[in-house]
Amino acid sequence: MTGQHGRRAHRGGRRGRGATAAVVGGAVVAGGAVVLAVTLWPGGGASDGGDRADDSPPPRAAEPSPTYPMSKAPRTIPAVAEHEAARGPGWKPGPEGEVVVAKKDARQLADEGRLLAGELKLKYAEGKKAGPGDVTLALNSGGAGPEAYTLDVGDRRVRITATDDAGVFYGTRTLKQMTRADGTAPEGVVRDEPAKAQRGFMLDIARKHFSAEWIEERVREIADLKYNQLGLHFSDDQAFRIESDEHPEVVSEPHLTKAEVRRIVKLASDLHVTVIPEIDSPGHLGAVIKAHPDLQLVDASGVPARGAVDISKPAAGKIVDELLAEYAELFPGAYWHLGADEYRALMASDPEASYPQLARAAQQRYGGAAKVQDLATGWLNDRADKVRPTGKKLKAWNDGFFRGGTVQPAKDIEVEYWTGKEIGAREPVEYLDAGRKVVNLNDEYLYYVLGEPNEFTYPTGKRIYEEWTPLVLRKTQPVAEKYDGQILGARFAVWCDLSESQTQAQVADGIRMPLRALAQKVWDDRKPALSWAEFQDLAKGLG
Repeated sequence: MTGQHGRRAHRGGRRGRGATAAVVGGAVVAGGAVVLAVTLWPGGGASDGGDRADDSPPPRAAEPSPTYPMSKAPRTIPAVAEHEAARGPGWKPGPEGEVVVAKKDARQLADEGRLLAGELKLKYAEGKKAGPGDVTLALNSGGAGPEAYTLDVGDRRVRITATDDAGVFYGTRTLKQMTRADGTAPEGVVRDEPAKAQRGFMLDIARKHFSAEWIEERVREIADLKYNQLGLHFSDDQAFRIESDEHPEVVSEPHLTKAEVRRIVKLASDLHVTVIPEIDSPGHLGAVIKAHPDLQLVDASGVPARGAVDISKPAAGKIVDELLAEYAELFPGAYWHLGADEYRALMASDPEASYPQLARAAQQRYGGAAKVQDLATGWLNDRADKVRPTGKKLKAWNDGFFRGGTVQPAKDIEVEYWTGKEIGAREPVEYLDAGRKVVNLNDEYLYYVLGEPNEFTYPTGKRIYEEWTPLVLRKTQPVAEKYDGQILGARFAVWCDLSESQTQAQVADGIRMPLRALAQKVWDDRKPALSWAEFQDLAKGLG
């Protein structure tokens, strides 16, 4: 076994694969013994598969054949977890090949089958017996996770199996890359699954309008890289970018229509990408305030707080809740992002003195010891209560969680950790020690901020690839390994602070390699075997 993939034997136990054989130096190590992983086809030909059921694995003959060398590991981004090498011709798409789905699996796998058939220029079929040249997709009842899959290349055909259609889909992404990289899928068995459950890309469409077609292209791009989340930040001080029936007065031009959003959501769902909407509040609501200036927060001197609503006013909560209710239906995915960052009142040196109306409201609701931060936490919890009945999992930025206080954020809200630069900044371990689940959006590595304001610099794929891991939540230092299970994954974020600094095409080009580097690091938690230069060459070859 050579190349980048002969390294994950140590993960078999954690992934529940038990005594699965792993490839080491071209041999299979199983239970302490070393045996050759070989396959015999007399005369170098493929068996006809006549005695094999449609969903059974390809046969592996017991005697070695000198006809073919031991296969090499597939070259993919991200790298596969394990590849069990074998001797044989491998598989390549041909004019007579078909993607075959059993009748019992067609309801769940037809979309995956048709997509792969179109990409590899094969035919699509249901319920027939697979033969040489074919690819079969099938569901099984194994104990693996929903994104795990097995891809078996042998007998001149390919079989992709998983317990869920998501796993089958990721197997098809691997096969697509195999054939694109080398023309042929190598003989042997791939067993694969992600290190992290949340693998995402976030796009600020509030400050800069992106066309629906551009967003759809990014959905296709990230899906091929095995990302499973697309965040859409569509409300901010500069604009509100999605059509609204409840409050059309807050919507900016240009914007996405609801029909366009449904199209994006449908495409994403088909490609196993969940769209995560975000209406940030109680800060970053400038577009709403423009239409409702009476809701704006002002300090004791009468100076307006940019983008912040006055959370002591019930009308502020009412309009945000109406928007939450409206868009919860538009975005049927499993998550909702509540925002909660950079509320201007809590960026003051003395919030109670600067905003006495908020201090009074906090004390009236939560008692005499309550402060403005408690009122803000209550706001977050109220918005969570509004969304929670939809069944969505909830997220908020880390600077919406405050140290101490009378009121605590609801325990089911995931922390999206992006910065440690705010007033009263808290180290990541504070959230982790409190038992919080955290998603990594480290602004040192994962923030692509248009125009590079406030000392931001455009992140590079090289730094992500060589320096960053999911444990590196703040600046460049990792947290302890013991917290790994609480870090759910990571997202790469595009923020459009200086929106005219780059065109849509420039953004797509600028994030291309960072997206690929992050895909590698959240799917595969081992140190990459390829150098950065080799990884770049592979990315270029894969397109």
